[in-house]
Amino acid sequence: MEQQLIVARRKGQIVSALYEGKRLLQVMADPETEGIRVGNIYLGRVKNIVKNINAAFVEIAEGVMCYLPLENEMPITQNVHKDGKIHAGDELIVQVEREPIKTKLASVTCNLNLAGKYAVLIHGKPVVGISGKITEIAKRQELKALFSEFSSEQHGFIVRTNAAEASEEEIRTELQGLLARYEKLKTQSIYRTCFSVLERPIPAYLCSIRDTRTTMLSQILTDDAVLYEEIRDYLQEHQPQDCGKLTRYESELPLLRLFSFESRLKEALGKKVWLKSGASLIIEPTEALTVIDVNTGKAVGGRKQGEDYFLSINLEAAKEIAYQIRLRNLSGIILIDFIDLEKEESNQILLKQLQEYLQADPVKTILVDMTPLHLVELTRKKVRKPLHEMQLEAEQEIE
Repeated sequence: MEQQLIVARRKGQIVSALYEGKRLLQVMADPETEGIRVGNIYLGRVKNIVKNINAAFVEIAEGVMCYLPLENEMPITQNVHKDGKIHAGDELIVQVEREPIKTKLASVTCNLNLAGKYAVLIHGKPVVGISGKITEIAKRQELKALFSEFSSEQHGFIVRTNAAEASEEEIRTELQGLLARYEKLKTQSIYRTCFSVLERPIPAYLCSIRDTRTTMLSQILTDDAVLYEEIRDYLQEHQPQDCGKLTRYESELPLLRLFSFESRLKEALGKKVWLKSGASLIIEPTEALTVIDVNTGKAVGGRKQGEDYFLSINLEAAKEIAYQIRLRNLSGIILIDFIDLEKEESNQILLKQLQEYLQADPVKTILVDMTPLHLVELTRKKVRKPLHEMQLEAEQEIE
């Protein structure tokens, strides 16, 4: 089914919401004010090394400290030591991997990631990895050969799913652009003062355009004149084939209201999700992990409670869970407590179906296993703050 992306200002944020028909699939939001964001690249200074945890603390602005793990790091620094290690006082290029959360410092890395529509250039990992969603063997081999031409001992690439639908010319053009950015970052640090911001990632609303599969995105709508021009300029430079999909929405009815955004958002932030069968999900994010509980609720009343029936409820829940994980942008460890099934065959059917539903998620999600306590464990890569944190930020901006 074709998808529409709407971009609008809301409560001090710029929101991009991806819809499939009337169903909200994904929400991203960036504060209109700048701060320490995932993807920001700084010229920082090593404050001190903590050997017993194999980590360093790096200052990226006056008094702003970040945590740097020292595993498999290949720093870009002007100070080269005989032992090849990082020392206190060194100035080096770092990229924010995780934003500061409450009492936790931001986490940074020396292995820079420069993302494009078809690939991610990674400094310090000289390999070519291909998205698992590209399954055709011939296409994987073709892409590996092409990307290997642009790799070196210092950097490699992750081939994104979108690359399977792109021409060789489009891919080569993007790779040349990524390499130009990479070389600029390596050389400009010589002339910049410590604590300089060397690069900021493109805003979330442009990431939404870049990361959505071109063949599925039918329309990009915005009701803001400035945002319209920024999106148009981005498309003309990076995705000229999609320029025709951009529309300036002009009506008395606000764009977000047209798409019932507030009511959809409220549902997405709720703790309980009802299923058509009468069963429900209870979704509880914590700082350490997210727990999802499947309850039979109204589904049991007056019906036969057999194995097949409970399996059908679990399968319905699995589909909704995969959708809710993407919509709420949940990440890290996710534990799911499905209704207990007696047969191992039923559990395998459930896990297989859940795996298929998770494959539709553009963010890497791994189904680990079912534990001895019959809890299903997932892990999902963190690329942005979860939806409930974005909403909290928006409310704090208003206050």
